[in-house]
Amino acid sequence: MKKYFVIGNPIEHSFSPKLHNYWIKENNLDSVYEKKKLNLDQLENIILEIKQKKINGINVTVPFKQEIIKYLDKLSPEATATQSVNTIYLDNNLAVGHNTDIAGFTLSLKKINFNIMNKKIFILGAGGVVPSIVYSLNKMKALQITICNRTKEKADNLKKLFSNIKIVKWGEIPEFDMIINATSIGLNNEDDINLDFSNIKNKFFYDVIYNPHETNFLKKAKNYGNKISNGEMMFIYQASAAFNLWHKVQPKIGDEVIKLLNR
Repeated sequence: MKKYFVIGNPIEHSFSPKLHNYWIKENNLDSVYEKKKLNLDQLENIILEIKQKKINGINVTVPFKQEIIKYLDKLSPEATATQSVNTIYLDNNLAVGHNTDIAGFTLSLKKINFNIMNKKIFILGAGGVVPSIVYSLNKMKALQITICNRTKEKADNLKKLFSNIKIVKWGEIPEFDMIINATSIGLNNEDDINLDFSNIKNKFFYDVIYNPHETNFLKKAKNYGNKISNGEMMFIYQASAAFNLWHKVQPKIGDEVIKLLNR
């Protein structure tokens, strides 16, 4: 039986096992997918287990998408460009890091027919998935990308990868067409992004968090008359790309998969 894991810290909120095991069963594969909470000092050992073929593949979530890179032998072009890895597999005995978050984010916007071209995008957060989002936004020809992070130094570091981005201090709200919450604020129901959006109307609020289904960030935005979307479809599409990479099977994304995550 082949073994796959999603690693992170925290990891309790992850629906990855639910989704991957559904597809594994649907395609009659002799595999299992589980979640594993790790600390930084355990990353090297889990990559060693991939090289020893004890583990067949890994998904990586917060806060290890950058930290894991030092233990890998090779990166895909997407992972190199973003310096962010969310999917790992073995190829010719080399541990390879890939990034399916880019495809996940891009396809999630296509699904709802939101055209990024010439739009002003405001991103809250600078870690984890943000390089993938910026890479995708650049590909889709966003007019302007502004980033705001509680630790400004972390946002400034993104400038080394993407020279076109603009950085503002936490609390500043520039003009935007779409705002993306890419922080972990919202994973707990009581979490609240302490920013005032009460005067903002008819904009698009996107949260990469998919569990809970509607964060306070999205609830407030909806109450003020804005369009909202959570990270559910991004999550499904990135998982689909990882599944296809590991199993050479393109899983079906239908109503049943979406219902599965909302149960």
